[in-house]
Parts: sequence; C-alpha cells; structure tokens
Amino acid sequence: MSAIPYDLFRGFHVELIPAPRRLEPSIGGGQGYFIDAETEIEAMPGTERVAQWLRTTVGAATGYPLPPHTENWNRILLRIIPTLAAELGSPEAYRVCADGYVLAIDGASETGLFWGAQTFRQLLGPDAFRRAPVAVKEEWEFPAVTIHDSPRFRWRGLMLDVARHFMPKDGVLRYLDLMAAHKLNVFHFHLTDDQGWRVEIKRYPKLTEVGSWRARTKFGHRASPLWEEKPHGGYYTQDDIREIVAYAAERHITVVPEIDVPGHSQAAIAAYPELGNTDVIDTTALTVSDNWGISPNVLAPTDNTLRFYEGVFEELLDLFPSEFVHVGGDECLKDQWRLSPTAQARIKELGLADEDELQAWFIGHFDRWLAARGRRLIGWDEILEGGLAAGAAVSSWRGYAGGIAAARAGHDVVMCPEQHVYLDHRQAPGEDEPVPIGYVRTLEDVYRFEPVPPELSEEQARHVLGTQANVWTEVMEDSARVDYQTFPRLAAFAEVAWSSLPAPAERDFADFERRMAAHYRRLDALGVAYRPPSGPRPWQRRPGVLGRPVEGPPPAR
Repeated sequence: MSAIPYDLFRGFHVELIPAPRRLEPSIGGGQGYFIDAETEIEAMPGTERVAQWLRTTVGAATGYPLPPHTENWNRILLRIIPTLAAELGSPEAYRVCADGYVLAIDGASETGLFWGAQTFRQLLGPDAFRRAPVAVKEEWEFPAVTIHDSPRFRWRGLMLDVARHFMPKDGVLRYLDLMAAHKLNVFHFHLTDDQGWRVEIKRYPKLTEVGSWRARTKFGHRASPLWEEKPHGGYYTQDDIREIVAYAAERHITVVPEIDVPGHSQAAIAAYPELGNTDVIDTTALTVSDNWGISPNVLAPTDNTLRFYEGVFEELLDLFPSEFVHVGGDECLKDQWRLSPTAQARIKELGLADEDELQAWFIGHFDRWLAARGRRLIGWDEILEGGLAAGAAVSSWRGYAGGIAAARAGHDVVMCPEQHVYLDHRQAPGEDEPVPIGYVRTLEDVYRFEPVPPELSEEQARHVLGTQANVWTEVMEDSARVDYQTFPRLAAFAEVAWSSLPAPAERDFADFERRMAAHYRRLDALGVAYRPPSGPRPWQRRPGVLGRPVEGPPPAR
C-alpha cells in the first residue's frame, strides 16, 4: 500500500492514523456530511454497542444527543455487512462513506464497525476527542470521502508493565481508550515480577498482602544512587480485573494476562517462602525486590510449586476469557537450580539433560494444563531453550531469531524485538532525554519497523500472528512518564501493525509526520503527555538521574 495521500476534500485535510487501505472521494458530487443537534443514529441489528459508544464519546465532545433514529433524514447509519470480510480480507474490515445527508459506517463485524467509528471520530477533528464541548458549533463537518479499510495483523498489541510501577485502575482504563483510538486490539497485562504482585488471588491472600508492596524503590537505573524512601505498591481486586476486562471488550480489545514463571518471581517467594529453593537459601529472609535487574531467586521445580500455580491460574481463567495466557519464562537464572539437591533430583528423575530442559519441563507442564482447559500458552522466547512446548506460542523479544526459529517449527509468534519496539528505550540522543535507557529509537525508527522477517517463507510467515510494543516501567514512576515514553511512538507502531505499508526503506515518513501534526492535537485533547517533536519539555526531564544508554545502532536482527 502507498501512504495515504495528503489530499484536500472540500477544505479538509484527511490525516488518519493508522493509514487506511483505500481512501477516495465519495460518489455523488462530494457534498460531504455534517452532524448537528438534529443528527440521529440509525443502529441496525448488532450495532447497538457501537451506537452507545458514539453517544458517550462523540456525543459528549459535540454536545449533541445523537438519539435513536426516527424519521429524520440527518443520520449516522450503522450496519454490519459480513461480505466486507471477504472483500477486504479480514473480519475486522470496515467502510465509511459520507455523501449528502447520510453517513454510513459499515463493518464486517461489530469489531470492524467499531474501528470504522474510530475513523469517523478522527475525521471530525481533534476536538472530537474531548470530554465536553469547548466551543459552540452549529454543525461539525465531515469530508466527502469513502474509506475501505482492514488490518494487516490480527494481533496488534501493547504490553504494559504494572509490576515495576503500579498503575491504578483508572490509568489502565485510560490506556485501553488510547489503544482503541489507535486500533490496537491486544492488551498484554504484565501483572507479576520480582518487584510486585498485582492481582488478587483469593486462595493465596499473601500474594497481595505481602507481595504487592515493597519498602522503597530505586529511582533511575539500578546504577543510580538515588532511592525513593517510601513504600510503593498496589494491586487489582478481582472485581477490578473484571471491570478492566469488560471495559476492554467493549472496545474490542483482548486482555492477555501474564504471570511470570519460573523466574521473575521474588515477590511471590517473599509472600510464600516455600515456593523458592529452600535447600539453597533462606527464602524466609526474602522481601519484595526494591531494585531492578534479574533476581536469582526463582521458583523451585517441585510438585508443591506446580500445585500452587495451578491454583493461581484457575482463578485467572475465571477472570480472563482470552485464548492466550502468558507465563513469562524469560530471564530465569539457573544458579539456584544448579546448587539445589531437589532440582538436581528432579532433573535425574525426569531424565533431563540440564537446567534448560528443566525449565522446558516446567513450561511444558503449564502448556498441557492450559490446553486441557481450552487455552493456549504464550511465553517470551527463552521458552525455546531446552525444547518448546507442543502448543506454545512465542513472544519474540531478543531480536528476530526466536520468532524465526519458532515459526519455522510451526509455532505461532508475536514479534516484539527489543531493539525496535521496546518503548522504554530512549527516543533521542543527548542529555535532555529523561533516564535514558537502551538504544536510540526515534519515531521514524519505529515507523520503519517490519514485523515479518524476510527469512521466513510465505507458509512460515503465516505463523506471525502480529506484533506488539512493550512498555517496561522500571524508570517510569508515574503515568506522565509512561505517556512520554509511549507517545508519539505508539502512533507509528499502530500504523505498522494495522496498515499494509511498503518495505521499510520505501515508507513515506514525511507523509506520516504531516499526519502526525494533526494527531498531536488529538493527543493534546486526550491529555497525553507525549514527547514533543522538538524534545522534552522542562518538566519532562530528569536531570542527574542515571539511566543505561547503549551507544551505536542496534543490531538489525
């Protein structure tokens, strides 16, 4: 697909993000369309939820009631037309057509219709993203265009780490709205790590009573001498989780929970010391980690640990209806297992070669356990080490290699290579970037990211479910810092995930920047504390707070 043309339709610049598959002037003379206080919504069967969403968002911004249709000619027509799926190649396809007195938004499914409604909102202008009218308008105009659109990938994800720094429920709901505005549809919810356990498990109350709080927090990278000397923590009750999942579903977003095993588990061990390698260290002395990095304190490969986490996952499955459940599996240091008589006895009992195969056995247990309950396991690409569980999918984060190996072996893959789409990495060189981490990854770098590696055959490439941007929050102490690191790069990522773009070198970044000029105004209306193109604002800087910048270009693969 070529980039969306920067065309003028009856005085409107058409500046959509992500770019649609096809955009053209409407047939019939191009009168365009307007909504006003008389506009109604004609909601055909199956479209009522989208109609309600339009009333609560566009209706709130314009001040118009948008009531159900009676006999008024001035209306927004919502329809589900299943044949659009075959025409445009996806059940998420939609069509928007404005001509004369009727604006028609059609979807191949309710999901496609919702994405069409998001496009409609963008074309009304930035003020359509506000929560109340900022000026009295007799009418809001809409360009005389017809848009045919559908996504490239079925998995268009954002991972948010709420374990390192807790984000209260309202902040999570806000990010679901921001995802929906960018047509992202998978929310990977990183709920546990060494630094905190964030989800209530009723049969194991200490996971939140003890595991959700740490005494203090490192400020900056772990090399920083600075500490925030106050407790940090929080967790989501099971009703909070139900609310988050329902709120996401209304926006056609699937929530994929992550419970990290067998590494990144110090918070759980601090709450229940018997989960750790008690024959190597005194696990009763452990506390929730207050520093960053990889903890050596990992789960013991015992039957007790397996039963414990089966109990955790049983409660999770009641909360999250997602096809996939993420089990982490990354950065599991094996030192304690090498020293543990219990772990070594288990290796011998199972006839395993080494500790890598022991981790593969651990992950394989939960792959089979989840499969027996109609779910699928997904984990970080370390789960390839020692043999990949039969039904497992892979989040390929250490470059492309893990994803390539998994796809060639017939496993599904989500591409999220660190050097391209880890949004905790800094956005520019120089001292003004707050707490600089990793490689420089500019807006243009993210825009030129290609999720499907050329090494894969066409058949192998079908295993690439899609792509995901990851937001790790070690150095993001509040929502403003999360906003700064995430935006505007998430807008570029959203276009990569949705649009059928040319090869990276052929992408028209100048056109994307022109469209971003309008999109920044949408982000302003939404209250997003993004990084301005000219650099951080004074209050966005963190002078003197050490990061971990990596100099030079990142590895291509």
